[in-house]
Amino acid sequence: MDLGLQGKKAIVIGGARGIGYEVAQILAREGCDIALTARSEDSVKDAVAELGKYGTSIVGKPVNVKAADDYKAWLEWAVAELGGVDILIPISSAGGGMGSEKNWHNNFEVDVLGPVRAVEVVMPHMEEQGSGSIILVSSTSAGEAMGGPQAYNAMKASLVTWGKQLALHHGKSGVRVNIVSPGPIEFEGGNWDMIKGTMEKFYNSQLRQHPAGRLGKPEEVARCIVFLASPAAQWCNGSNLVIDGGYTNRTQF
Repeated sequence: MDLGLQGKKAIVIGGARGIGYEVAQILAREGCDIALTARSEDSVKDAVAELGKYGTSIVGKPVNVKAADDYKAWLEWAVAELGGVDILIPISSAGGGMGSEKNWHNNFEVDVLGPVRAVEVVMPHMEEQGSGSIILVSSTSAGEAMGGPQAYNAMKASLVTWGKQLALHHGKSGVRVNIVSPGPIEFEGGNWDMIKGTMEKFYNSQLRQHPAGRLGKPEEVARCIVFLASPAAQWCNGSNLVIDGGYTNRTQF
């Protein structure tokens, strides 16, 4: 299938590792110019250098999404460097964690205000050109009470509602907004990799619950994200795609 991505301009927030890097890699292979960021300067440099092999324009600088002014300035820089923006995929997350008010503030600033600020900067550019695609990244933890009371679950749930609202409001301008909700995804240095080392019993219990007997891989989520972001998914707007290999118990009608 031709996804129609050749020559498109994409911004990937959190694009230096894990799902974000796999998204950027697929977009680059499909012919997209990309601006990416993460907190670590070295990881951004490495990602930009590696993705350059696909022959498209790849730019990146580190930024902390919690530093509002710096983050918004980075987004405007990215649009200028690319010469426009067709796709926005904000993936950065503060991850899970029980308890304290500090965790609530952290998840709100990264998982909610991160995408909100990105959309506020990018949306006027997309509306002006009459087209654009935004993918918000939620989680299956938003739809099931998994892992105890955590800010992460609640903040990710808010993205599903907000994404639908954006889709309804901006659809008339030619901008599509969709949501993906991945299940547990394992990669080196990721949350589930750390859980495997520190909470082995819990990790093994999740493996036993999974129909496939394993956790997901970043590229398995990334392929779905890229499809939804592409013109090939033109009639998808306001959707929440669960990508979990059958892990959750919900029935979606």
